[in-house]
Amino acid sequence: MAHNVDGEREFQARQLREARDYLGLSQDYVSQETGIPRPAISEIEAGRRRVESLELNRLASLYGRPIKYFFLPKNSIGKQCSQGSIATAGEDDPVEVKLRNMTKKLTPEDREEILRFAEYLRHKKAAAGRG
Repeated sequence: MAHNVDGEREFQARQLREARDYLGLSQDYVSQETGIPRPAISEIEAGRRRVESLELNRLASLYGRPIKYFFLPKNSIGKQCSQGSIATAGEDDPVEVKLRNMTKKLTPEDREEILRFAEYLRHKKAAAGRG
């Protein structure tokens, strides 16, 4: 199976940019906190520069995300993400039912924002468990 390096780099760039934007951090602040030059952060987030492993480690730590968050899942090639489908295992959980009902009338963009926040919380908790 051939690897799509450009696609992987674009995915990583998007994940890094979205993680920074979600936290409301400027590229200048990220540069100061990580020691990565601001122009390099800009180039990384645009997908024009590879991110080195040590840089990725610093960025992941600052953003509160595990390293794997920034890599394209191996099983995602040619597959549609099924995270949006409703699981039957938690049908009786009143919080899940309420969340489902509350999000039905939201725009797709708002539902994506809620999904990003849920992923952030899950990854933040996982990262805290490691440290």
